Amino acid sequence: MKRIIRQFFQREAHPLVQFLKYGLAGGVATVVQVSVFYALSIWVFPCLTEGDKVGDLVERWFSIMPVDISDQVRALRFVLNTFIGFIFSNLVCYIINILWVFKRGRHHWLMEPLLFYAVLGISLGVGTFLGWFTNRMFGMHTTYSFLLQMFASLMINYVCRKYIIFKG
Repeated sequence: MKRIIRQFFQREAHPLVQFLKYGLAGGVATVVQVSVFYALSIWVFPCLTEGDKVGDLVERWFSIMPVDISDQVRALRFVLNTFIGFIFSNLVCYIINILWVFKRGRHHWLMEPLLFYAVLGISLGVGTFLGWFTNRMFGMHTTYSFLLQMFASLMINYVCRKYIIFKG
């Protein structure tokens, strides 16, 4: 047990411990993503509607009424809020990944962050398209679309970071 705990504080780690560390790093990045996304969705580019569970909580806690906007405007705001949140959350994620989870050195020091953000762009594009599509075509609540977007991005990011960007 001590050996497993020690692996949390060093770079060399069993693949299962590494995945747990990646999960924790992702958890921190997710908190940043969700915080930025909902702060923007509430106060800057409102896109929560009546019946959205988070929108209902916001209404109760902050006395802010959900906006009455078309699905088209809501879908565009979803994309904008997602993009801004992803920039912040993935900067945090990159820093945690290079300091704690993965080994650097597979690529030149300038190429590594470029690849990191290229993969981010792909996962952001795929995930955001899924969120936009489910908002626009099915009228799915923003929160459910956001969860779908996060899951798709998580899967793409982990596989690419582990096997393409960093040294395992």
